[in-house]
Amino acid sequence: MTNVSPFSPLPVLCTGAIHYDTLAHASEAYRPETSTPAKLTAKPGGVATNIARTLVRLDIPTGLAGAIGADGAGASLSEQLTADGIELYTRERTGFSTGQYIAFHNPDGSLAAASVDDRVLSEAPPDLFDPVFDALPASLKTGLWFIDANLPDQLLKSVSDRAPEGRLVANAVSNSKATRLLPLLPKLHCLMLNRGEALAMTGKSAETSSEDLLRDLQYLGAKRVVLTNGKSDVLVLNEEAIAAHKTLATQIVDVTGAGDALTAGTIAGLCRGYHLNDAVPLGLRAAAITLKSTGALAEGLSWDALATLNEV
Repeated sequence: MTNVSPFSPLPVLCTGAIHYDTLAHASEAYRPETSTPAKLTAKPGGVATNIARTLVRLDIPTGLAGAIGADGAGASLSEQLTADGIELYTRERTGFSTGQYIAFHNPDGSLAAASVDDRVLSEAPPDLFDPVFDALPASLKTGLWFIDANLPDQLLKSVSDRAPEGRLVANAVSNSKATRLLPLLPKLHCLMLNRGEALAMTGKSAETSSEDLLRDLQYLGAKRVVLTNGKSDVLVLNEEAIAAHKTLATQIVDVTGAGDALTAGTIAGLCRGYHLNDAVPLGLRAAAITLKSTGALAEGLSWDALATLNEV
């Protein structure tokens, strides 16, 4: 990525899911067919939203384009996200509810189950964001763009067609949604995904090595890929070369948003002119800080906090 200064980072436009997240943290392991004592919290969520909120914490000028319903949840989210410092470019869709996500976490922070109602976006027309993109300030039109695979197929294509050349980063979101990004791979500056999503995109067996999955994605058109696999090394394909980056050891309080923090920290580095292999360690630090916190946005997250890349 060219013409980037660490003192004047590229702004980012995130396009994707805006959800109202309800997180249940149980005091004992979940059992079927009975209620479980838990602490419930409600916060903004959705991949694009999580990344936009994190980028603002990392001192990156950030806009967020997404769909909300004409309801109280949409109004509340808009107020909070604006207060976070995000420039909002939302489309309100009458007759749809704002996206809702609920997650159930075991006492060790692991995810027991989750559900989402994202029809406000998943059933959106291809031209939903055309008025938004037409009215963007010049700085965002030529900045770095991020998309998540919560967007339906034709809307993904429409957004990618409007993105500045060589400045589009995508997150695969889930195994079921990852394949939506296949037609876009040649357009992407970087694809961020986990091993399960890579298997879904390539159609390969579970025994396939992560290195081979990266080569398969390269064959499908990807130029740069960041591939995660739980606590295992994060692998980075940068053009032809593959590099490994160790994850940081940390206490796990909540896994929510850790992958999004990795993406946001990496993007923040790219916006400041870091090469991909230098930006990923920043993302790993952001993920480690987030794992120690409840919810998708860690209170202690800042650009200064990413400067020390030791174990946390």
